[in-house]
Amino acid sequence: MQLRSLNGNTQKLDGGAMFGNAPKSMWSRWIEPDESNRIPLACRCLLATDLEGRHVLFETGIGAFFEPALRERYGVVESRHVLLDSLAAVGLSHEDIDVVVLSHLHFDHAGGLLAAWEEGRAPRLLFPHARFLVGAQHWQRALKPHPRDRASFIPELHQLLEDSGRLELVAGEYSQALGRTVRFHFSDGHTPGLMLSEVAGVVFCADLIPGRSWVHLPITMGYDRFAEVLIDEKRAFLEDKLARNVRLFFTHDHACAVARVTRDERGRYGTADEQPELRGIA
Repeated sequence: MQLRSLNGNTQKLDGGAMFGNAPKSMWSRWIEPDESNRIPLACRCLLATDLEGRHVLFETGIGAFFEPALRERYGVVESRHVLLDSLAAVGLSHEDIDVVVLSHLHFDHAGGLLAAWEEGRAPRLLFPHARFLVGAQHWQRALKPHPRDRASFIPELHQLLEDSGRLELVAGEYSQALGRTVRFHFSDGHTPGLMLSEVAGVVFCADLIPGRSWVHLPITMGYDRFAEVLIDEKRAFLEDKLARNVRLFFTHDHACAVARVTRDERGRYGTADEQPELRGIA
């Protein structure tokens, strides 16, 4: 079995929204904003090849499903479906993927499930042979979103997933599709039922910890539903991963794919052994 990071489409989003109540004088030292106050963000995916004979993709990024006006609004940089190019670069296509694991169904994590936008065509689901794994609690949130995060979901996606006949809702540490090969953790601070996947000593942090800057306990996003809950969840999560030497995989960090957790003498969490990509790690 091998793990690889794969690039999806990239974004530029408002730095203030991404860093919540942290002042710009602080966060601009970590990630330099452009003239519109936007910071670069990856939508990075994790690929496990030959995981007990299956190819498993963790997340699909934002993809290219937005029409041009919405692509501009949400800061999507590329018009093509970058994840498909990244799969091709390792000798695979979306048709080769056996399981797609989704931490949640916000469009910047699940939009890559859909084909690139074409004028006059309805949204189309890719990955025709894959089983789709979504947290059971989060699925209910996606079906009946709160006004606060309704715009974060793709209205057509839920029905497409149901109609595929290949949707599995995960309620515990392990799934039917993947057995004991992937362990799941759950979080409610960003969105109820966020599902975090741990495989072979690496954990996909999703939006609990979007990147290195958010490892710091007080740092949260303006997009998080329950910031105080998230901070408590993050502390317990980091303590566990530090104790077990599990590495963090970041989906949104523009320059770092994976890193090891550290904690200094004052109890502050940080990262070390930072890598811009994860390639062929068994």
